Amino acid sequence: MKYSPKLITALWLLLLGSCTQLSEKNQKTAGEWKIDFLDDFERFNPDNWQDQRIWVNNETHCYVPNNEFDTREVSNGTLKIKVINLGEKRPCDNIDKHGNQHPNTEYVAGRIASKNLKEFVKGKWTARLKLASNGEPSMFPAWWILGAQNNESPIQQSDEIICWPLTGSGEIDIFEHHGDHQKNEFTTGAIKSLGECDQGDWWSHRKGVEATLNEFHEYSVEWQGSDLVYRLDGIEVYRNIGEGDKYPEAMFAILNFAKITDQPMTGIWVMEVDWVKHERRS
Repeated sequence: MKYSPKLITALWLLLLGSCTQLSEKNQKTAGEWKIDFLDDFERFNPDNWQDQRIWVNNETHCYVPNNEFDTREVSNGTLKIKVINLGEKRPCDNIDKHGNQHPNTEYVAGRIASKNLKEFVKGKWTARLKLASNGEPSMFPAWWILGAQNNESPIQQSDEIICWPLTGSGEIDIFEHHGDHQKNEFTTGAIKSLGECDQGDWWSHRKGVEATLNEFHEYSVEWQGSDLVYRLDGIEVYRNIGEGDKYPEAMFAILNFAKITDQPMTGIWVMEVDWVKHERRS
């Protein structure tokens, strides 16, 4: 049987309309997204962020606050998180969770966290950011969230006693770029807790995604039912099925740029962040 083009068009429009109505109904049932935190970096707001001086992952740089080295800078409506080569080794006061002090290093970097300032349970976290360059050895910029009871510096509240990555100190990495082997790619996904302090599976719940990292994109994670859904510019690129229930705790945001191997670097690495927001269902 042959159908006329007009009939096919009419049926298609009817089907499209039904799908649209169903989608709108589902959105209304789930509730609308409401912004409960937005920083568009017109200035550095200490009510939203604090510098985090810590030594983790055997990083080869020293995290320092924004002082003479300008490791974080807010200008022209964006935040710049940097790694800088000073050209000579200097003392570093960063301490790891075991009390060991970082050795002298010629590299300094920026790391800020919303710990004890902006912490939220579930919902959706999004940041719009880009890299000035990508694919360079030792490069490790990240946009991620961590459970608010994490026992790593700074310790500011009595309940910050849970070690990574147990519940209360769980980790979800929304954007990470491993420059050593991912020139035009970032990874996204959760860290699987193995049930003991400092025991986490980094890779089984992650995916590599291609992107033009030196252009602005929106990187997000949201709790959707029991799932964690990761999106690039609003388009789903990965999903941790059933993992969302394993992160019931309030979580805070971290933006940092790390250098993770002894590979030499020249110049300055920059991650530029346009804005960060958290949303919840009304």
